[in-house]
This record gives sequence, C-alpha cells and structure tokens, in this order.
Amino acid sequence: MPLPPTETPGRLLSPAELEAALRDIGARRYHNLHPFHRLLHDGKLDKDQVRAWALNRYYYQAMIPVKDATLLARLPDAALRRVWRQRIVDHDGDHDGDGGIERWLKLAEGVGFDRDYVLSTRGILSATRFSVEAYVHFVAERSLLEAIASSLTEMFSPTIISERVAGMLKNYEFITRETLAYFDKRLTQAPRDADFALDYVVRHAVTPEQQRQALDALRFKCSVLWTQLDALYFAYVAPGMIPPDAWRPGEGLRSDAIGSVAA
Repeated sequence: MPLPPTETPGRLLSPAELEAALRDIGARRYHNLHPFHRLLHDGKLDKDQVRAWALNRYYYQAMIPVKDATLLARLPDAALRRVWRQRIVDHDGDHDGDGGIERWLKLAEGVGFDRDYVLSTRGILSATRFSVEAYVHFVAERSLLEAIASSLTEMFSPTIISERVAGMLKNYEFITRETLAYFDKRLTQAPRDADFALDYVVRHAVTPEQQRQALDALRFKCSVLWTQLDALYFAYVAPGMIPPDAWRPGEGLRSDAIGSVAA
C-alpha cells in the first residue's frame, strides 16, 4: 500500500533527519497510544482482561528469540553476531529459570495461569499468532537493514514500561512488584539494543530507497504490536466476541485462582 506523501522521504535525509523521522513514527504509531493499553495502565480492565493480555503477550515474548536467531544467522561478521546474540540470552537466559521468557511466565502465573497452559499457547488469539509470525517471517525474508530497523520500537519501550508498571501497581491489587519483574531488566536492555540498532540503520541507510525501507520496517513493526491489541480489544473488551479457539475466562488457571475476580 502506498505511503502518504508526507511519510515518504523524497530526498536523502541527513542522519539527524532520519533519526527524527524514525522517532516521529513512534510518537504517532507506537502501541502505548492504543485504547487497550490506556485501559490497562489506568486500571480500567478486569482481572480476566488482564489475564488475556498476559497470555497473548507471552506468545510474542516467546518468539522474540526465534526472530533474533533468524537474524543472527544472517549477520556477516563475528562482531555483529556477538552484539546481537545478547538479545537471545536476554530472553532465553543462560540456564533454566533465567531470562525474559521465564520472567513473563512468572507474570502469567502471577495473574492466575497454570504454567503448562501458557506454554502450550492453546488459548492464543489467532490474530496474535498471525501477527507475531508475520514479524518472524519479515525478519527472515527482508534485507538486514529492514530486519534491524524493525526492532527500533525498542526506542520507545522505556516510556511504555514506566507507564505500565506504575499504573498496574497503583490500580490492580492482584499485581505485585514481583509479578512485573520482567520489566525491570528491560529498562536497561531495550535502550542498549535500540542504540545499537539505530546506529546501524543510520550508517547503512545511505540512499533515499534504503531510508524508505527502514522507515517502512519500523511502521510494519508498530502495526504488528498495534494489531495484537486490536485483537485483544475486540475479543475481550468490545464487542467482546471471543473466537471459538481462544482462551475463555476460567480456562487454564491454577486451581487456587479459579473463581478469582478483579478487585
């Protein structure tokens, strides 16, 4: 689909202009602006709606190291691979019980889910699955520049993490600091990763076409995140039409969490 003329660079941008254009995409398209996230952060969701978010977001978290392993295999030199492989370590950990995926499982367990149910991904919305897998395929099939540029949503994540943690701790009595431990390390990991990716994109997008590709890649990634929240909103908020194969309140919960209601 053609981009609006105002979003398509018609000339070679300077490095500062390119960075500004990338940051402008986040200012207008990042999923912290989505109505579902506003409800989540402001304490306007019930416990089952928070559970639906935690369950579906797990699939995204679990597939991030798959995406990064795909990109790692394509990097042409050892120096780049050494930097990028740290992302996989961050999510998978160095041993059992370590890493971001494990911390997200703790978050899901903290809101009542049985661990094995989350790991099975049986209740994931089809739209979540399609969006996440589209991202993995994008990174595998597009140029390295586009693949790396698509990760630049990490430039905007510290803001949403700060909002999310503060809002959820304030507004949900069933949420604890331990439940949200996943986000503690992301406050330092995401800026580190974003700085590297931004430097790579600015140095390698040296033609108007390459700059357009980088901007389009970031727009695509914003759409991946936004679409997941569209699906959550449609299924669990309004109109509340849960697909036949998706999680329904009461399913997949620990025995001590069944029947628990939102405070």
